[in-house]
Amino acid sequence: MLKRSFFQRINAQLVAGVSFLLLSFSVQSADYVAIQGNTFFSVLSGSELKDSAKVSDFYMRSTPVTNAEFLAFVQKNPKWQRDKIPTIFAESSYLQAWANAEDIGAGLQKERAVTNVSWFAAQAFCASEHARLPSWYEWELVAAADEHRADARSDPQWRARILSWYSAPSDATSNQINSVPNYYGVAHMHGVIWEWVSDFNALLLSADSRNQGDPDKLKFCGAGAISLQNKENYAILMRVALLSSLTGASTTANLGFRCARDVNTEMQIQKNKSKK
Repeated sequence: MLKRSFFQRINAQLVAGVSFLLLSFSVQSADYVAIQGNTFFSVLSGSELKDSAKVSDFYMRSTPVTNAEFLAFVQKNPKWQRDKIPTIFAESSYLQAWANAEDIGAGLQKERAVTNVSWFAAQAFCASEHARLPSWYEWELVAAADEHRADARSDPQWRARILSWYSAPSDATSNQINSVPNYYGVAHMHGVIWEWVSDFNALLLSADSRNQGDPDKLKFCGAGAISLQNKENYAILMRVALLSSLTGASTTANLGFRCARDVNTEMQIQKNKSKK
């Protein structure tokens, strides 16, 4: 069951804290594409939604946030640099692949998706774009699409294709931003990184997520506090398992994010741009 949590309240507060700026500041960011809302069957069950999830229209970043974009963010917001961020907001592995707090380094490509980022830092970045992290249901809706269909989950070939990445060693996978967008115009929902969602800590697979092991190695356990549907869609269930093992300060390897916007926020941003 998805429920309102401490992290969701912080999520709302961060977005609300910058919303008043929309009237006077334009936003320069990655492309956000319109996602038509829908009611669909989620892999999650046992909720008050009776196995169906209803998602309203929203906007989503077409690609995950890159190293270059996150570097620009921490340069403008030094409190989120790795040598300044409080330990309550990020583990010691926060941005550990970077050369230092303000330099990605020559060996790390700027246009690769940023990883080793905590939930708190990801949400702060999204708030700087007048956005937020997507909810699980929003992410799941978009992730169900292939290049031509809004919902390809019943296709065994599609499931096998996305599962092939999850079964590959993490050091053999590039997180370079370069693939074909899906039906919605959103790229890299699979095959590049794991992604934060706003309500990650509501996706409980056990009574105590601290018992689920090392999320870097995805050593999670057993049957869960919630039941799961479409168990043949194993790749998506692996994401649920990973997210349920995290805390807001987790900075797992291959864990990055993308942002989403409510329709009203996007309309206000576009209105401001048209005045220039």
